[in-house]
Amino acid sequence: MCPNSASCHWDGSPRAPRPRRPLRVAATSPSRLLRAGQSGRCRRCGNRIDFYQRTDQRPIALHPAELTAAHVPESCRWHLSSGIAHLHGDGSSWCRIPHAVLCPDRTPVTRTGPHLEAVRRQLAVRTRRLIDAGVFTPAPPAVCEPPAGSDRPARPVVQLLLGRYLAETPVEGIRCVAQTRHRHRCPEPVLAPNTPQGLWALLPASPQCGQLTLLAVYDLSRLMYGEQLRWRTQRCPAHAAAPNAADLAMAGWQVFDPLLHAAHIRTRLPHDPGGEA
Repeated sequence: MCPNSASCHWDGSPRAPRPRRPLRVAATSPSRLLRAGQSGRCRRCGNRIDFYQRTDQRPIALHPAELTAAHVPESCRWHLSSGIAHLHGDGSSWCRIPHAVLCPDRTPVTRTGPHLEAVRRQLAVRTRRLIDAGVFTPAPPAVCEPPAGSDRPARPVVQLLLGRYLAETPVEGIRCVAQTRHRHRCPEPVLAPNTPQGLWALLPASPQCGQLTLLAVYDLSRLMYGEQLRWRTQRCPAHAAAPNAADLAMAGWQVFDPLLHAAHIRTRLPHDPGGEA
């Protein structure tokens, strides 16, 4: 919902467009993501959501309006500080709440009171109006396909900076998240042809737990620290050399968990030409 309904259309969009002005990120900001790149719409219900980075650098979708903290369960209270979302209240009477708690297309896993149920009903009505107006069509989860004729995983496991991450696209499709001078997202891939590249390797699924299961991992740990950091921040070489350039999207990495991401585990190395790319 919009904090002030008089300034928003029925679909939650602003009634009067704000004048465009250049956006900049402060050098001391812990987040490089521009405010313009944090808004979107839920793919399941079509309502507005705001993306923020958590303290563990993972993204979270929050409801765009603040709610009275007394009406929100303590485990669902979030507050923002310097563009980072923190899982607890900040001592005020207002807080933010994850969109997943209010999404009308999801089954709530947390007990909510009458005030949150009223918000869910309002969002459900808005979803129905979006569908009836032809503005929104619920879409199934997107499936990223590897290149034609390739047996590479659609969502590969990448090892870098002493950790493992699950990519949201094939290695060749990982795209730079920086903003160009024309205020668009950079179209260049992170996998640049003239830079050191990783190797596919079979590594233990969970060496800390002593598991012997081997999975195919795109290993970047042999690269220099700066090159691994470029992959982690998901930037092309040109924008990696421009630290003042802001991000227009969030990096698509997820911390790899062998249990949660079992469907993406591959036990064979890709054998297509250029398998070491």
